[in-house]
Amino acid sequence: MDNMMMIGLSQQQTLRRAMDITANNIANVSTAGFKAEQLLVEANPYTRARAEDGPARLNYVAEWGMGRDFSQGSLEQTGRPLDVAITGEGFFTIDTPQGERFTRDGRFAMDAAGTLVTANGAPVLGEDGAPITIDPDAGPVIILANGEVSQNGLAAGRIAVTRFEDQGVLSKIGDNLYTAPDDAERELVLEPVIRQGFVESSNVRPIMEITSMMEVSRAYASVTHMLQQADELSRKAIERLGRPG
Repeated sequence: MDNMMMIGLSQQQTLRRAMDITANNIANVSTAGFKAEQLLVEANPYTRARAEDGPARLNYVAEWGMGRDFSQGSLEQTGRPLDVAITGEGFFTIDTPQGERFTRDGRFAMDAAGTLVTANGAPVLGEDGAPITIDPDAGPVIILANGEVSQNGLAAGRIAVTRFEDQGVLSKIGDNLYTAPDDAERELVLEPVIRQGFVESSNVRPIMEITSMMEVSRAYASVTHMLQQADELSRKAIERLGRPG
């Protein structure tokens, strides 16, 4: 396969991945706490086969990684007492069978045992590292700006908000949760700003994502056309070489 075909195919693979990411962003435009993602690419240079003309080096397109926009989403008022949103940096700390996980999705609820849990039923951890337990019969739940949970003036715990020195270490694992390496630098936010009765909206900008999808689609069509032309040129060249002199 010639160089043009290889370069075109590498770009097509990258464009398909970019389209998948953009489509996922659009699908999560209404997901609380979702952070928009973007494909990061790089050029991989290779030495071409020996030839008398043309460039000595070729650049192939390759996926370098995933970029994630952790900027604050807008706050949407729900009025539900167990809905909470973080203003500023930090993540809610969640207990799972696989260990601690982190999220910006504050759509919490109370399970049958009175434990404060996520929308998927995972316990929300307090600053002491233990799940927060609420008494269903002890009156309304009050969640202060610093994360303290109380009922009838009695503290039930304080929601842990974890901040990472480098948010790039976080990896998405599904269910709107992130995981971090054990050695990742982290700290509890001592004075978080939490809003009760609010959830953080997705920070996806639909118009930007739709525009990006159109650009990727046009680029993919352009590369496809280039490959078709290259294939046609190769076919004609082979036909000429096969003719008797």
